[in-house]
Amino acid sequence: MRATLLALLLLAACSQAPKDDDDVRSDAFPLASRPVAPIVSSDFSTEEARDKRREADLVMAEAGVMPGMTVADIGAGEGYYTVRLATRVGRKGRVVAQDILHEVRDRLADRVIREALDNVSVKLGEPSDPMLPAASFDRIFMVHMYHEIRRPYEFLWRLRPALSPRGQVVVVEAARAVMEHGMPATLLDCEFRAVGYHLVERKPMAEVDGYIALYGAPGPRPRPEEIKPCSSAG
Repeated sequence: MRATLLALLLLAACSQAPKDDDDVRSDAFPLASRPVAPIVSSDFSTEEARDKRREADLVMAEAGVMPGMTVADIGAGEGYYTVRLATRVGRKGRVVAQDILHEVRDRLADRVIREALDNVSVKLGEPSDPMLPAASFDRIFMVHMYHEIRRPYEFLWRLRPALSPRGQVVVVEAARAVMEHGMPATLLDCEFRAVGYHLVERKPMAEVDGYIALYGAPGPRPRPEEIKPCSSAG
C-alpha cells in the first residue's frame, strides 16, 4: 500500500518544464562569479524552534500566500514549509515540494503520506533546473537554500516559466556571506535582475536571521548569452 501511494504521489508531480528549454545547453549560461556554499543538511534548526519564532506564519504572511493558491517549495528538505504551506493554501490549493536528493525526496514523500496531505505532490528536481510545469505557480519558495545553487543564472532562467502571470519567487536568506550560508541582499538582487526579474519587496526578518525578498518576472526571459554575471559585490 505504501509503495502504491508513493508512486501516485510522485506521478502527480511529473509535469515537465517547457520543451523549448531542452535545446538550451548548460554551457550557454555564465557561471557564478562568487563562491557556492556546500549542501550540509536538509534541516535548518528544529521545527519546534522555528514555530516558536512563528517563522513560517510570518514568512507566508509577508509572501501573501492565500487559500486556493498553487505554490512550490524548492529545496523542501524535511518539509517544514511544505506541510505549513499545505495548510495555508487549503483543500482548493496545491503544493509541489521539490528536492534534488533522492533520499530526501523519498523521506518527504513518506511524511506527506503519513500526514495525509492530499494537496501536496513531491518532485525530484535537478541542481540547475527545478523541473516545474510552466505557468503554474502563484508563489515559488526558496528558503535558506539559494546560496547552495551552483549555477544560479541557469537555475533562475529555467525557473521563470513556472510562474503564473502575476506569480512571485519568495527568497528567504540569512544576511551574511555566501560561505557562511547566507546571501548579501545586493548580490541576490543583482543575480535575479540579470535574468530579468525585478524586486517587488525586501524586508528584514529577525525570525529568519536575515530577510525575505519577493521577485516578479515580467516580460520575456533574456537569451542565455545576454546574461551578464554579477561581481561578488553585486
